[in-house]
Amino acid sequence: MNGWAYPFIFIAGMLQAAGAAMGGQLNKSLVNPWLATATSFMLVFALTLALFVCMPRPLPTAGDLATMPWWAPLGGIVGAVAVFAGFILIQKLGAGPVNGITITANILASLAIDHFGLLRMEQHAMNPMRAVGAALMIAGVTLITRF
Repeated sequence: MNGWAYPFIFIAGMLQAAGAAMGGQLNKSLVNPWLATATSFMLVFALTLALFVCMPRPLPTAGDLATMPWWAPLGGIVGAVAVFAGFILIQKLGAGPVNGITITANILASLAIDHFGLLRMEQHAMNPMRAVGAALMIAGVTLITRF
């Protein structure tokens, strides 16, 4: 594993927490959560399009597209549910509970995906240490949401 991968993921996680709070403020300012979500995703689309114009390669082949699962393009829509939930709930519940529950749910689902090899992922079996980690996540988010 490259030495930069874990610090990059750590920074991305920090930015995700800040992004949730920023999105909550966007929702508060624009009053309409659908407009706030659309505004946020339009900016993401514009940035992605600009980066694609700068770096258009590689492109998929016809074979790549033919072997792509039908559900693969839906990842963005699935992610939009979490974004929308954050936009409408972060001002009411706070950044800690919203992000804590989101991340804990993400970990639990990820452990199931790993264990069963769902969505064509390589299997990584559940073991006692992973189970303890999941339990600690649940305990931690419970403390964060109650206090």
